[in-house]
Amino acid sequence: MDSPKHIRCKSERPFVFRLDLDCDDIQNTMSMRHFHSILECMRKLSVDDECRSIVISSLGKDFCTGVNIDNLERFNSEQARIEDIARRGRSVDERVSIIQRAFSAIENCPKPVIAAINGACAGPGMGLISACDIRYCDADSWFQVKELELGIAADSGTLQRLPKIMGNDSFTREMCYTARRVDSDEALKYGLVSRVFDTRTQTLNYAMDMAERMALVSPVGLQNCKKSIVFSQHHSTQDGLDHIREINCLARQCEDFHISMGPAITGAERPNYAKY
Repeated sequence: MDSPKHIRCKSERPFVFRLDLDCDDIQNTMSMRHFHSILECMRKLSVDDECRSIVISSLGKDFCTGVNIDNLERFNSEQARIEDIARRGRSVDERVSIIQRAFSAIENCPKPVIAAINGACAGPGMGLISACDIRYCDADSWFQVKELELGIAADSGTLQRLPKIMGNDSFTREMCYTARRVDSDEALKYGLVSRVFDTRTQTLNYAMDMAERMALVSPVGLQNCKKSIVFSQHHSTQDGLDHIREINCLARQCEDFHISMGPAITGAERPNYAKY
């Protein structure tokens, strides 16, 4: 698959794609070009039957240090030239909508997405990782809901998703209300990440190993598993039960289910599943 600008996307292992944020030219900040590229890339991977799992990492020394201020100031200058408040409001809405759709595309992607975080993860970086299924980081990583320092509430999905993925509501609010930096130990303690590694290389290697392991199981079962978890986060337990029952009415009749039964019982090698 051809990579969009500012993102490097390639398959390094069978059915595993690695998506690297290429932000080093602007000090590992994110601008609108990155949000457009993330949206484009995730849409393509969502329907690519050569892709079963995804790892998102950064090529720079940090994962993301925040929003690109130069890009934001240019936008504010353009806003100042629009006299009517309704039209200024629509312009802001269109900009924020792109950011939200980019990160929602990660959450809604049927394939599991793992974030391998190194160094700083702030501002829109928090919005990105909160949309991922799994988060790992290195010991030097730190996290910050930074938008409050700019005088606004985070609008990239951080405030909507963090309370659902972290195990302590009080700490989540403290993090969001103070804009203070949270180190890797606190991030692990309160459930923002599930593992911390000594080095960036160890973090990325483990993420790739887990993604490869996911790529070996039934793609039908794997994607239905994510679909059910995401659906159940936003609905009642009974709605979630009804949802997965309806999904498995079809899944129990598919090829993957039948060819998996024997190896699951005997411990034999897993079958090679058809593309999906």
